[in-house]
Amino acid sequence: MAKLKVGILISGRGSNMAALIKAAQAADYPAEIACIVSNKADAAGLEIAADAGIPTATVSHRSYPDRESFDRDVSAALGKHGVELVVMAGFMRIFSPWFPQHWAGRLINIHPSLLPSFRGVHVQQQALDAGVRISGCTVHFVIPDLDAGPIIAQAAVPVLAGDTADTLTARILRQEHRLYPQVVRWIGEGRVGASGNGGKVAVEGVPPGATLLFSDEP
Repeated sequence: MAKLKVGILISGRGSNMAALIKAAQAADYPAEIACIVSNKADAAGLEIAADAGIPTATVSHRSYPDRESFDRDVSAALGKHGVELVVMAGFMRIFSPWFPQHWAGRLINIHPSLLPSFRGVHVQQQALDAGVRISGCTVHFVIPDLDAGPIIAQAAVPVLAGDTADTLTARILRQEHRLYPQVVRWIGEGRVGASGNGGKVAVEGVPPGATLLFSDEP
């Protein structure tokens, strides 16, 4: 069976991108990284991708008069490599409605909170300010509404006494690196689809509880 062609969007260091590249190196992984696209030419992740022999492209948002024209060129860069699934990995741009509508059901993101709680930015500080005892990350399909698409899977971590936004961020990031490759594997295996229950997502052959990973840290 042909492997799913994945395009990854980054803006910075690309740590989740690196985790996906590593996962895709396994012979039994059902997806391959077809290209990396960044909106910043100096994104550190581009060098990591190039070192791995993966095609890269830069589409600078500063060169466009509006979001949709930028989005269309990002889409064209992905299309050149036959991308079937777009994976956002620290891509710090808000799309026009056109992009998630064009890639509907083929565009995913990882967000560093347990959605629907703490959308937007500075989410670890939001969690600390709210006094929650558990935080984590969420992989979801992207829709025009920010951080609001159907949830595919989540990973949970404890919020510890004395945590700062930086320490909580680091604990969540370690779980992101576990969760994202797992979700892309499920999609590559054709196991992710709508459950028929209010737009919720089902993963074939995976009990609902198994789509929630818990940190093995204390």
